[in-house]
Amino acid sequence: MTDSPHPGTGPVPGRSPDSHGGSLGSPGSAGAPRTAGVPAWRRPTDGEHRLPVAAVVALVIAAQLAEPHRLALPPFWLLPAVEGVFLVVLVLGNPGRINRESVRLRLASLVLAAVASVANAWSLARLVLLLLEGHGGSDAGPLLLEAAGIWGTNVAVFALWYWEFDRGGPVARAHAHRVHPDFLFPQMQAQDLVSRDWEPAFLDYLYVSYTNATAFSPTDTMPLSRWAKLLMLMQSAVSIMTVGLVVARAVNIMR
Repeated sequence: MTDSPHPGTGPVPGRSPDSHGGSLGSPGSAGAPRTAGVPAWRRPTDGEHRLPVAAVVALVIAAQLAEPHRLALPPFWLLPAVEGVFLVVLVLGNPGRINRESVRLRLASLVLAAVASVANAWSLARLVLLLLEGHGGSDAGPLLLEAAGIWGTNVAVFALWYWEFDRGGPVARAHAHRVHPDFLFPQMQAQDLVSRDWEPAFLDYLYVSYTNATAFSPTDTMPLSRWAKLLMLMQSAVSIMTVGLVVARAVNIMR
């Protein structure tokens, strides 16, 4: 990946220098912007809203609390509580648009994604172990609901990782610190068909995660960097294992 531009190495891509050595078109700068031909995903913007990602994380926490205690890391409330604490910290620290550069907030956001990943990985491992031991239950309905909860949480968790790392994360994208994207969205290739104000937001990454988990491969959005390809590979593998084992067990139970 390309690192953030350093002072004296030239203007940030998407910004036009003014007569005072500043940059026009950046949030809060004076003067008329000169970035009319540059799409929003390549220039500094106000950042995306916190609400969508906060709502999805809240749903993840609720799903983890609702799953059977036999699948959760004991005590069952511990990891969801930790996630809730970090979510509150992030909302209070940057409640509106996600554009505040802060090492602590960045670390809190990554820890939140990591804890959610650990909680869901534990639940998936427990479910797979129970199925392999023949203790997954004798009723197909509850088994399918448990698997659906884990699978849906897995989609949300990988969406968080895609959102957190693409071009350095939401704050880095808002300030246009990095030029090269890690995910190539179709809107980036058909800029004459979309508004110049379009830029990827959390719901776009959630869609990428969902389609990758259902198709077991990229669909309309292509991974460009190696870490993006590796994450999508891992998600596809987890999704195949979850669906394959659970469906096979459910079919055997219904017979």
